[in-house]
Amino acid sequence: MNLAWIGILLFGYGLGCCVNYLADVLPIHRKFTSPVCTACHAPLPWVQFLWPGTCSDCQAHASVRTWIVLIGFPLAALALWLWTPPRLGFWMGSLLLAYFALVAVTDLEYRIILHPVSLAGALGGFALGWHLHGLTTTLIGGAVGFGIMLVLYYFGELFARFISKRRGQKVEEVALGFGDVNLSGVLGLILGWPGITLGLLFGILLGGITSAGIILAAVLRRKYQMFTAIPYAPFLILAAIFLLYRP
Repeated sequence: MNLAWIGILLFGYGLGCCVNYLADVLPIHRKFTSPVCTACHAPLPWVQFLWPGTCSDCQAHASVRTWIVLIGFPLAALALWLWTPPRLGFWMGSLLLAYFALVAVTDLEYRIILHPVSLAGALGGFALGWHLHGLTTTLIGGAVGFGIMLVLYYFGELFARFISKRRGQKVEEVALGFGDVNLSGVLGLILGWPGITLGLLFGILLGGITSAGIILAAVLRRKYQMFTAIPYAPFLILAAIFLLYRP
């Protein structure tokens, strides 16, 4: 292993640390602060954030996600270095992957996509989209991505109200949150027009297939509950990664 590979692995590890830090701190405090324990939210020393251990307050160990990110990002960085996506390049591809990971982790763990994260994604996505496609294509893609998902969001709201009225009980879970609408706008800026149409189509199909599999498994285990929603951002992100990182 040469020095370049070691440097890339360390860079990937640093990105993984940043993703873990933001995913642990922002959903809880909504601001940059000291690293916190995901179990009891007690502050952690920075050295333990760089190499996770046991919380001194509640004795909780680092989450599985923490280790997946710390192991996965150096490997992902090395893969991007060896097979650099031609449209993005290594550095932009790595930073964009870190952003996608942060959004996916917060949506999976907390069922939220924070507005400041969406705003940062919109600013970065606008710059990246302008570089990749030009100004007009970028703006149209962002508007279409946001608009299509906004229509689906309000349709889901109306459907939830209809079902709540029919059942006489409020349906708490909704298929899409407004964070998904914002994310679709960000992806629209990055993918441009008409790329966002493929991104949304692939994301919706992937989410539908996964949902069907989850429902089937729950039915077979006799644990199925109607209107149980799943996080949608990871599917939209996977579709965008497929379109952006392919050779």
